Amino acid sequence: MRGVPLSYLRCFGARRASALGPLVVAAAVVAAAPPAQAREYDLLIRGGRVIDPANGRDGILDVAVSHGRIARVAVDIDPARARSVVDATGLVVAPGFVDIHTHVFFGTADGTYLNNSYQAVAPDSFAPRSCTTTVVDAGSSGWRDVELFKAQTIAHSKTRVLAFLNIVGGGMRGGQAEQDLGDMDAARTAAAARAHRDEVVGVKVAHYAGPAWDPVLRAVEAARASGGRVMVDFGQHVPELSLRDLLLTHLRPGDIFTHVYADIPGRTPVVDAGGRVRPYVLEAARRGVVFDLGHGGGSFVFDQAVPALAQGFLPSSISTDMHLQSLNGAMGDMVDVVSKMLNLGMSLPDLIRRSTAAPAAIIGRPELGTLGEGAAADIAVLRLETGRYGYVDTRGARIDGDRRLECAMTLRDGRVLWDRDGLSARRYEVLRTPRPRRRPAAPRRRRGPSGAGASRRARCPRPSAGWPRTARLHRGARPSRGPASTRGAHRR
Repeated sequence: MRGVPLSYLRCFGARRASALGPLVVAAAVVAAAPPAQAREYDLLIRGGRVIDPANGRDGILDVAVSHGRIARVAVDIDPARARSVVDATGLVVAPGFVDIHTHVFFGTADGTYLNNSYQAVAPDSFAPRSCTTTVVDAGSSGWRDVELFKAQTIAHSKTRVLAFLNIVGGGMRGGQAEQDLGDMDAARTAAAARAHRDEVVGVKVAHYAGPAWDPVLRAVEAARASGGRVMVDFGQHVPELSLRDLLLTHLRPGDIFTHVYADIPGRTPVVDAGGRVRPYVLEAARRGVVFDLGHGGGSFVFDQAVPALAQGFLPSSISTDMHLQSLNGAMGDMVDVVSKMLNLGMSLPDLIRRSTAAPAAIIGRPELGTLGEGAAADIAVLRLETGRYGYVDTRGARIDGDRRLECAMTLRDGRVLWDRDGLSARRYEVLRTPRPRRRPAAPRRRRGPSGAGASRRARCPRPSAGWPRTARLHRGARPSRGPASTRGAHRR
């Protein structure tokens, strides 16, 4: 600064340097220190049994997550490379469950069944706590109200929500609305499916009780025109329609027959009165028809499931048929259904495959249901417990089991949606550890006329009279008033 005495600048700089000294020293230390190993992962799940059927994995591995994607799956990934570490020792780590039969068009409309109704269930109220990261609504909405379903449910859910469109334009409103052949428009259904292809995976037929094949034929037409598949909830027809014709004539390979272990009026069960799986059912499975479990509130009985499993006729996919009645009934949720099938003799790796990779492929979304590197970090962390448990079918029959799965943690796109035991949380003992108290400041030294304790005025003399009036070095500094001859010149 021009016109400022050198002695004053030195004093001024010394004061500023003393104030900035600790910061300067700290910056120098950081600059001089060797760079720490980059923490390239947001989360590391360590030491769990990773069951990832899509990639043929079943072993003790670590799973690293970065920016919502699976970054790496390997043995002994260095925890220093992750910002957060979860100890999954003794737990099962799998892809998030993909439930392809749910009813999540929750709303407040009176007089409807599962369309914008109280009987549907909001996705985030059940999916995260059951290790489910993707749900597919099975026909609750049709082409008339799919926009409302997207705005009201899909847009507000942390759970990924996809949908089958009902062949009925007004969706699953129940009663006579679902018997109206005039509202089953294949062209409009296909157009809506194409317009919403990011969410719509196919077309649903359900609850039609008439003697005609029209709903199935129109659903297949709409699915073919939009590139999707058909899911059929078959039964209650008067007179009864042929299950054989449905499976071998009307459904294409890849189309889905849900409620496989049901025994309901108006539908031929897959297991006959002698306890044998019907030959044409096995033939349909060989030609590629998908048999979905679809437990629901009235569509799963041990009389069908037990003999079918004993003969090797397994469900292609595990699903819940989630709605309010089934949630609070014998079904429970996805983890409960998987546990039930585990106690009926299916293996855990096979159950995980039929709850993740298999249903993802069935709905044409193979990028889901996998822990492959680069895939969305949809992860289920499960605890397999042993004890004495009871499992009930929809007729009230019970079997006893000794194993049960519980959902410990759920991640969708790398974000923790459910963490029952706080696996990803910091320990309270660490948080409550008191910080070291700051050392009290040294007592101020008495100022003398000179030396280190001298006052600032004594050590830093006032500038000369020629110092410009406009200069400011620090708050409170005042320039000299100048020579006496110039005083009051501004008044003249």
